[in-house]
Amino acid sequence: MTAPRPALLRAFDWHRPLMAVAALMVLCSLVCLVGAAVDPRQVTGAEVWLKPLKFSLSILVYSVTWAWLIAHLPRFRRLAQVAGTVIAVALAIEQLAIVGAAAAGVTSHFNVSSGSSTAVWGVMAISITVLYLATFVTTVLLFWFRLPTRSLTVAVRAGAALALVGMGLAFLMTGPTAAQLDDWQGIAGAHTVGLADGGPGLPVLGWSTVAGDLRIPHFVGMHALQLIPLVAIGLDLLGRRVRRLADDRVRTRLVAVAVAGYAAGLGVLTAQALAGQSIVQPSGAVLVAGWAVVAAVVIAAGVVLLTAPRGGAGGTPPPPPSPAASGHALAEPVASGEVRA
Repeated sequence: MTAPRPALLRAFDWHRPLMAVAALMVLCSLVCLVGAAVDPRQVTGAEVWLKPLKFSLSILVYSVTWAWLIAHLPRFRRLAQVAGTVIAVALAIEQLAIVGAAAAGVTSHFNVSSGSSTAVWGVMAISITVLYLATFVTTVLLFWFRLPTRSLTVAVRAGAALALVGMGLAFLMTGPTAAQLDDWQGIAGAHTVGLADGGPGLPVLGWSTVAGDLRIPHFVGMHALQLIPLVAIGLDLLGRRVRRLADDRVRTRLVAVAVAGYAAGLGVLTAQALAGQSIVQPSGAVLVAGWAVVAAVVIAAGVVLLTAPRGGAGGTPPPPPSPAASGHALAEPVASGEVRA
């Protein structure tokens, strides 16, 4: 009898190109950390290796998430495998360009100041567009994706759809600003709204503290794919202890509330950025909108809980341990050879 393969090797079989990109991002993160320690240069007011480090970590999480999802699709798996490979190649190309620009001490995005920089930005623009289209395909395929509980299934589908919206917000950054056209310096596009890129920003994240910043809704939207399913997993775990959460219909309604609140919050963040307002200095209207979203979520969640059955003899019994939360049952197809990247 052969010994079982290590969990890490089984995970690599989810989708080998995406998991290879994830492994590459681990190495890239280490390189960026060393670069940050020994290289004092700055680009647009930030440490030169900070940007590729952030992209490395984000791509790492993104690749592993999609690899797992593609491996467990019940239908259209071949199409999903191809789309996943396209995603992996596009991510690798984009990160290669970002790291190369950091090594050269220049900005990667929006840079058309020379022939070589224009070529690099053109390749990045194409890879980002291809990435979006391939992700659109995999997102659509997730609507045939089912998990052991409806609440988690809804969370994954909605999280993927919001992530696609968040990714699409990046296209708002790609046009030249009026200031750039008036004083051309070879940069066509900006993260910041209202001021030039490179001003004061939040530690590590770098998000502008003096102007609007489209990277905020872009980041928040893209990682809905991880955050909203975590809400569903948390509710599933609580459902084994809290009677009102024992019924998956109740948990599904709460996930729907979380999705609606997340989408509304994403809308507020996008409007704030487009209005040129800093994340730390919101206007009264943005504050009112933000607190209105919070209040609506709290009230809606309260209504769901107050109208939920108390469980016990007259309610729905607590569910068995969720394979999605434990990570065992849904990994069995990979271990047994039924799913291969």
